[in-house]
Amino acid sequence: MTTPKDPLPMRAGEYVVNLFLRGLLGLVRLLPYRMRVPAMGWLTSRLVAPLAGYSRRVRENLAHACPDLPEAEIRRLTRDVPDNAGRNIAELYSPESFAQRARTSKVRGPGLPAIREARAEKRPVIFVTGHFGNFNAARIAMIEQGFDMGVFYRPMKNRYFNRHYIGAMAALSEPMFEQGKRGMVQMVKHVRGGGVLAILADLNAHDGYPLEFFGKPALTSLVTAELALKFNAPLVPVWGLRAENGIDFDIIVEEPIQHSDPKTMLQEFNSRLEAQVRDHMGQWLWIHRRWKDGTGPLADYRVGRSNARSTGGQDAQPPEKL
Repeated sequence: MTTPKDPLPMRAGEYVVNLFLRGLLGLVRLLPYRMRVPAMGWLTSRLVAPLAGYSRRVRENLAHACPDLPEAEIRRLTRDVPDNAGRNIAELYSPESFAQRARTSKVRGPGLPAIREARAEKRPVIFVTGHFGNFNAARIAMIEQGFDMGVFYRPMKNRYFNRHYIGAMAALSEPMFEQGKRGMVQMVKHVRGGGVLAILADLNAHDGYPLEFFGKPALTSLVTAELALKFNAPLVPVWGLRAENGIDFDIIVEEPIQHSDPKTMLQEFNSRLEAQVRDHMGQWLWIHRRWKDGTGPLADYRVGRSNARSTGGQDAQPPEKL
């Protein structure tokens, strides 16, 4: 049985978006690094975000998660959020200059003794983070601290952009494990051997559980906690907080999340991430659909299934149409 090809308009749209973004990247790369990063932020905020619907999505997510936010703050965030996203892109496609700055970042936090102890004992370490500040800055800074980490990632939906995006990610560090069966096997082997792993845990996970984030159910993958429990690895939240000057970073390593059960552990991660985001609202990616499947019938189904398992009863029936 052959898989039907994507509709031509969809492929053409992805191609056009890719060309547009590559054109912007090529343009800003003509500038020195200190000008390139803010320039890409400005272009993304003022040009890309309104045209691509990102500004509207920021508003929709804020209305869902923070309904009492003043209009002036919402307007600020519709600019600041895509600005930070654009800076992230410029930094990713400037690997040498970006890595040079990220390596000199200040690294602090109460979790440092725990990860150093694990490294001395040759135990794996699992860093868990989110689309906050610049997670690649934290990645490079921790490598500089002696934690040569593998990265588990989800491919970009735009297949044309994804081809060079993966290459840019790999230029910062390897190994990289793509989401999927093969990548999962490779990742487990890496951790089992005492390797260090970094995972972004704030994406909408279709096979996850509806854990609370900003007071709303958000489907959250439990993989990070399951690996930490299986291989006795500390599960450590780490943040690459963007500094006031817009191009440097403050790396924060939090206390490891206490081992208990996967849902409790990932709820703790969501709570810690939320606390960071509330302090720096413009640095989290309010553009992505964090609560896409976290409300309505799917959330009811997930909660029902979870409750049924905990009480020994039957799973809730899945909704007829999602």
